Amino acid sequence: MITDTHAHLNDEMFDDDLKDVINRAKVQGVSRIIVIGMDNETSKKAIEIASAHEGLYATAGIHPGYVDDDQDMGGIKDLIKTHQVVGVGETGLDLHWRKDNLDLQKEVFLAQIKLSIEFDLPLVIHTRSSFEEAYQMLLPFKGKVKGVFHCFSSTLEDAKRAVNLGFYIGIDGPVTYKKSDVIRSIVEDIPMDRLLVETDSPYLAPQAYRGKRNEPSYLVDVIDVIAKIKGMTTEAIARITTQNADTLFRLGGKDR
Repeated sequence: MITDTHAHLNDEMFDDDLKDVINRAKVQGVSRIIVIGMDNETSKKAIEIASAHEGLYATAGIHPGYVDDDQDMGGIKDLIKTHQVVGVGETGLDLHWRKDNLDLQKEVFLAQIKLSIEFDLPLVIHTRSSFEEAYQMLLPFKGKVKGVFHCFSSTLEDAKRAVNLGFYIGIDGPVTYKKSDVIRSIVEDIPMDRLLVETDSPYLAPQAYRGKRNEPSYLVDVIDVIAKIKGMTTEAIARITTQNADTLFRLGGKDR
């Protein structure tokens, strides 16, 4: 069993062939997928998709790129109460595209940190060019918050700091890219019990599919590279990362 812990199957790019995408994933052993919300609308759609397909789960949250869109945090809180929701996010900070609204990004991120504590759910954190800022916001909550730094793109030292904070590291398609030596060094150094695998579909397709729409079935390419780096079998990587997903997201069942 393989678990894709981050896929945007609620993206309109999957509207025409969602069932085929899910079936292709299952053929490759990717039998569980977490569909990620980015605002109120996509969080609702993630829940609808998860409700309609066995082995699929959802998150609800507000991505930093959507904070200016008059998002309803009360609506997100109501969605988090839904049975299919196993995490809060995608949330975090993004200083790659915009820096002028950092205060608002921090306000919305802090609200979701507090929701994750209130509902005892993990955070799914986006930190593009913003690891330090997000880390400093999380530090006061050490021991109270948990989650994953999704699609990790910072340094090995930052990865170690994230793990020390109690978080997991999400590994995606870029680990297969020729110039991704830093990501591969992170995979090599970080203990297996702190790694999760994800696709970020429809984005960041592995090298063999680069430039095409990504989908959960391609996760086997990510696992193959991790196995080579770790000197382990692909079966072992699939088993351990699925155990990690179970531990963090409580996919085996959650009481709330």
